[in-house]
Amino acid sequence: MKIENKTPEVSVILPFYNAEKTLAVAVESILHQTFADFELLLINNCSTDNGFKIAKELGNTDSRIRILHELQSGVAYAMNCGLKNARGRFIARMDADDTALPDKLKMQVEFLKKNKGIDFIGSEVKYVTHNKNTEGFKRFVDWGNSFHSEKEIEINRFVELPIVNPTILFKRKVYEKYGGCLQGSFPEDYEMQLRYLSKGVKMAKIDKPLLEWRDYSTRLTRTDDRYSTEAFFKIKAKYFKKWSEENNRFHPNIWVWGAGRKTRQRAGLLESEGLIILGFIDIKESKTTVKQTLHYSKIPEAGKNFIVPMVANYGAGDKIKNFLTQKKYIEGEDFIMMS
Repeated sequence: MKIENKTPEVSVILPFYNAEKTLAVAVESILHQTFADFELLLINNCSTDNGFKIAKELGNTDSRIRILHELQSGVAYAMNCGLKNARGRFIARMDADDTALPDKLKMQVEFLKKNKGIDFIGSEVKYVTHNKNTEGFKRFVDWGNSFHSEKEIEINRFVELPIVNPTILFKRKVYEKYGGCLQGSFPEDYEMQLRYLSKGVKMAKIDKPLLEWRDYSTRLTRTDDRYSTEAFFKIKAKYFKKWSEENNRFHPNIWVWGAGRKTRQRAGLLESEGLIILGFIDIKESKTTVKQTLHYSKIPEAGKNFIVPMVANYGAGDKIKNFLTQKKYIEGEDFIMMS
C-alpha cells in the first residue's frame, strides 16, 4: 500500500529481537488497521535470527514501514530509538509477539481527540496463553480489564502495571515533556507509567479488548529479573513516596497491612524511601514483629491514620479493601492498595 509522503498522525513503535516466528503476524495486524494514517517503526534490537530479513521483506510491501537498528540490547533502548525517530502527533506501542485488533488505532485516536483532558490511552486485552501455570497472568489480565477510568487508574497504580504496555497510545507532547524509557533494574514500562502519572498525566483505557496479548514462555515478564515481584515493589516504593507527600495528610507516617516476613521486607523498601512505618496490621492476634502489630478488628475509625495494604496473597487485597470501605475508609484518602 502506498500513501502520500507526509507527516503521519500516529507513529507505531515495534521493537523486535529474534521474533522470526511472530513478527509477520504482529506487523500485518498493524498494516490492516482501519486507521491508515500511521508510520510503523520496526526497531531491530540485535536480532540474530531471520527477523531482520522478514522485516525488510515486509518493508518492501508498504511505504509506511521504516526499519531502524538499535545496537544497545534492551527494550528500553529500542523504545527510545523509536521515540527519537517518531514523527507522529500520537505514539503507539506494539510488541512483536502480539496481535492488534483492526480498530485499535482508530478507537484510541478518536478517544484522545474527543477527551481533551486525557493524554495516554490503553485498552483491555484478550489473553492468549501458550503455557501451563498461567493462572497468575490470567488474574492480572482480569484485574487490568476490570477498570478503565482516569480515577481508577490513578488509584490502582501501586497494585500492578495499570495499562498493558503494547496497548498504549499517547500524545507526543507527553514524551517530549517527561522523557521516554529509563534503563535500570526495574520494569521500564511500569516505571514510565508511574513517572507519567506522578507528573499529572491523565490516563484511561478503552473498555473493550483491542489487542491479543500472547503469553509465551520467552516473554520478558517471565524471564527477566527486572520484572520480578521485588523489582516491582522497589519502583512502587520510589513513586509512592512522592504520592504520599502530595496525598497522605499523615505523611510520612503510615500503617502497613500485613505482618508476614515478605510483607515486612517489602515494607522496608518504603522505609528506605523515608516513610515511617508506625506498625503493622494483621489477621493474627499473636503476630509479633519488630514493630507494633494491631489486629485488624481494632483499627481506629477512619481519619486517624493512613493504611497501605501490602498483602500479595490472591484474593486478600479485595477482602482488605472491602473491609476498609465498610469501616468508612476512603481509598486514596485513608488507604491505598500496594498488593
